[in-house]
Amino acid sequence: MADIGPPGAELRGRSAGAEEAKEKPIADLLRELADETSTLVRQEMALARAELSAKAREAGMGAGMFGGAGVLGLAAAGAFTAFLIAVLALAMPVWGAALVVTAVEAAGAAVLAINGRNRMRRGAPAVPEQTVETVKEDVEWAKTRAQSGRR
Repeated sequence: MADIGPPGAELRGRSAGAEEAKEKPIADLLRELADETSTLVRQEMALARAELSAKAREAGMGAGMFGGAGVLGLAAAGAFTAFLIAVLALAMPVWGAALVVTAVEAAGAAVLAINGRNRMRRGAPAVPEQTVETVKEDVEWAKTRAQSGRR
């Protein structure tokens, strides 16, 4: 168990630091604040880079797995198409069965393409509009605070 010291020792340490800060010129305090702020920002950026790197690695592995699933899915779709043609060929000529299966698949592809295009149009433009608005509000708030601080 850690030694926590006598009661109030932490507060006395803080008050000594406050006394020390009172004796320093404002320029030195502002310089320290700027140094500590830049150090904090650098540390946060390093943490963000490390976190994004780890997440990107995981996402890359997931994307590779999705790619493999797509290839296997395409092979399965080809095999299923051959199956449908073979089944229809029992009742009609093989070329007729292939034509029917092709027409049905083309119609399905057209419906998916039209729906996909419409969804893409709803998602455009790809600008985070709400975030842009909140950033503008933050800038206005900061300007107001800066102006009121000058008075």
